[in-house]
Amino acid sequence: MGITTDSPLFERIAASRIIAVLVVDSADDAVATAKALLDGGVDAMELTLRTPAALDALRAVREQVPDMLAGVGTILTNQQADEALEAGAAFGVSPGINVAVVNHAAEIGLPFAPGVMTPTDVDLGVANGCQLLKFFPATSAGGLSHLKNIAAPYAHLGVQFIPLGGVTQENLSGWLASPLIPAVGGSWLAPRDLIAAKDWQEIARRARDARAIAGR
Repeated sequence: MGITTDSPLFERIAASRIIAVLVVDSADDAVATAKALLDGGVDAMELTLRTPAALDALRAVREQVPDMLAGVGTILTNQQADEALEAGAAFGVSPGINVAVVNHAAEIGLPFAPGVMTPTDVDLGVANGCQLLKFFPATSAGGLSHLKNIAAPYAHLGVQFIPLGGVTQENLSGWLASPLIPAVGGSWLAPRDLIAAKDWQEIARRARDARAIAGR
């Protein structure tokens, strides 16, 4: 089902302001990363389906770090949506908008935010019950100025966007200053090399710095 702006999940995402996007190679590392992020004040994460460990990692995080809002990204098929829900995903995200997957997510009860980059994409999202959309790839697609342009015709519908792809600590404040954006997603908080190095202190430091910029 699409995520609507009057839902408790949307309110939680908007309160979090920052969603850490992770590529993990083991469940243990995912748990340690989640704890480090929480130590730094970041309480939302997206585990991408780019490694075989992603779903086991989600299960481990849900069990061992219950205060973390944990969802699944890179959902490209109906089967992956099923698997994400079975593993306990709080939400699902895709890089683009596949209407079949969006509708399947609605049928099984998985809160879902498809990716958009054009007005046509936004049309499809809105038509299929999605008020919260992923703007991807945010920077190379034209940044905040492009997002403002494609969002303008839908302002009366209350559509909101989470930018991913090129969001960094340096441009974080600019993105979050826009009323179109309740939260951002980014991989700079816990990149794969830092996780592999088990540098939990650095991940926690990055989370603290981002949290300070994001405010509430």
